[in-house]
Amino acid sequence: MTLVPLGDQAVLAYLPDEPAAVRFAAAVRAANPPWLHDVVPAYASAGVFFDADRARTSDVLRWLGALTVPATAAGPGRAFTVPVCYEMQLDGPRVCARTGLSADEVIRLHTATEYTVYAIGFVPGFPYLGYLPNELCGVPRLAAPRVRVEPGSVGLTGKQTGIYPLPRPGGWNLIGRTPLVLVDVADGFFPLRAGDRVRFERICEARYRELEGERLSRLQE
Repeated sequence: MTLVPLGDQAVLAYLPDEPAAVRFAAAVRAANPPWLHDVVPAYASAGVFFDADRARTSDVLRWLGALTVPATAAGPGRAFTVPVCYEMQLDGPRVCARTGLSADEVIRLHTATEYTVYAIGFVPGFPYLGYLPNELCGVPRLAAPRVRVEPGSVGLTGKQTGIYPLPRPGGWNLIGRTPLVLVDVADGFFPLRAGDRVRFERICEARYRELEGERLSRLQE
């Protein structure tokens, strides 16, 4: 692990891999030192934010360096199922052309994988999910991002997939859309967090209309 100051109120920890970053963040949260504001894992790193009135950067660096992190996670993150209507796509043909797969093969592979939330960012609540099956990897972003991507749009690029929770510009390849609400900023509703697991479930357009507007809450233990 490598620790470096990030301004005067945060420390950035670089870990060997993504699971190690999740374990590190969990260990910091569990210890809950009095100066801790938040710890945010993102891929193979984690930012530790602290109260500068309660601790100096050198103190935090020393504390983190001595922290005991379990070699294995106490338990996997929470598991969510996200229903997706793959007929509501905009870039399916492009993905098929780049991968050499049929539309049904793309959908089968996308829904057969359990993804981990490795980071939340870009816009509030956008989950970066990894990693795609090898057959779906390598599809580049659009040459020109769309001015508006509708909320619930499911996209992929490189070796990642993700869900646009809010209407924003975006350049990922859109292969479907979920009817569920993933973010409500005004209500503080952000159900997904780093370390959680996500599976996609194929639904028809009629089922999409039935579920439209419901919140993501189908948590599976």
